[in-house]
Amino acid sequence: MLVTLENSQELAWEKMDNMLPAIVQDALSGKVLMQGYMNPEALKTTLEQEKVTFFSRSKLRLWQKGETSGNTLDLVSVAADCDKDSLLVLANPNGPTCHTGVESCWFSGNTPSFTFLADLERVLAARKGADPESSYTARLYNKGIKRIAQKVGEEGVETALAATVHDKEELKNEAADLLYHLTVLLQASDMSLDDALSVLRERHK
Repeated sequence: MLVTLENSQELAWEKMDNMLPAIVQDALSGKVLMQGYMNPEALKTTLEQEKVTFFSRSKLRLWQKGETSGNTLDLVSVAADCDKDSLLVLANPNGPTCHTGVESCWFSGNTPSFTFLADLERVLAARKGADPESSYTARLYNKGIKRIAQKVGEEGVETALAATVHDKEELKNEAADLLYHLTVLLQASDMSLDDALSVLRERHK
């Protein structure tokens, strides 16, 4: 269930001494970032302040992620599992989440390939307004929507041609170019891949 201030008392707090494990997931990429524990007060603070807050079992107090480093987690939503004894927290990270300075506490594991699209999108968003001499992406933005749209058209044609001649290696490369330029075009239009995906999700219904 989606957890709110109104229904938070329905959670199975009694199972684990008034404490529930909370897994934090990047709301954009889907990457699992960290695990902490929440008591009712930590959950209430998280929901009210929209900053992910835990109960520290070592410090025996509430602890807002990033309170010293500045790498806070902006809350998107909290959901409980079917037994109501664990929490899934979707958040937008402000900097690396792990105390070691990397993105996720599971930095030594593999992540699904699709999560790279979110990483790419964040990089491309950061290049808007950058010095055109600093990167190809910044130069594209500087040339404007028409030129970016033209590149999407060119890459679309090249992708289609590679498919028609059954050149899988070329198709792979052209499809990558198409995805890249499409993402730049969306960013230049103040949109994101999620805007397109939301249309697909709606159509799927």
